[in-house]
Amino acid sequence: MNATTTAPTVTAPTAAAAAASTATGAATVTASLALRTKLTPTAPVLRAATAALWRPDGLRQRYVRYLAAMHPLVRASVPLLVRAAERCAAERDDPAARRLAAYYLRHAEEERDHDVWLLDDLAAAGAGPAAVAHPIVVELAGAQYYRIEHEHPVALLGYIAVLEGNAPGPRLADRLAEVTGLPGGAFRTLREHAELDGGHLDDLYRVFDALAPSPARQTAVSVSALHTANLLTRLFLSLAEDNGGHP
Repeated sequence: MNATTTAPTVTAPTAAAAAASTATGAATVTASLALRTKLTPTAPVLRAATAALWRPDGLRQRYVRYLAAMHPLVRASVPLLVRAAERCAAERDDPAARRLAAYYLRHAEEERDHDVWLLDDLAAAGAGPAAVAHPIVVELAGAQYYRIEHEHPVALLGYIAVLEGNAPGPRLADRLAEVTGLPGGAFRTLREHAELDGGHLDDLYRVFDALAPSPARQTAVSVSALHTANLLTRLFLSLAEDNGGHP
């Protein structure tokens, strides 16, 4: 899971999907389509935040701050997924929970060691990890621990949907390398996630629809997603400031 975008890629429902919904009624609206629809209004604000983050002036120092902030967020990914799978496994009478646990464990393997990529990027940029995680990063990950433990582990899908729905564009790494003058080795995470996260997002939406979630569980996912989008926007705006990246 990584959010390293030039502009949000959370999309509105396609024209075909909207037409199908209109023609056949609200019952055809899938859980994933409803989630994407709820996230659509967050896109302009997040787009503005990412534009501020990647503006050319001072970008070299800002990119290094960005890597340092993202490292603890990505480091939290696998433990979050594993804990969510454990909580799902405890729901012994819920077949959907077993399906969800299998997805979380599979995705944990896909995300494994991505935090090491960030350490390598930082080293290539002549820097190291932050001694203390950015407060908004702590809130991003910490909110998911609360939801997993005290709401339902399905809520983690909203968090993943936002982070992977805002994957880096395919040309972002090249543009940043040109502007910052940093070596190519400082951009592995951007390059890898530009290739990986689109497929991961499609997989998430397929799983979410296959769960046939109840309205309450759909709400848990959408609230988690909207909260994540808000925090991610705040994180990017904070990093865009010239004060070391902290509020």
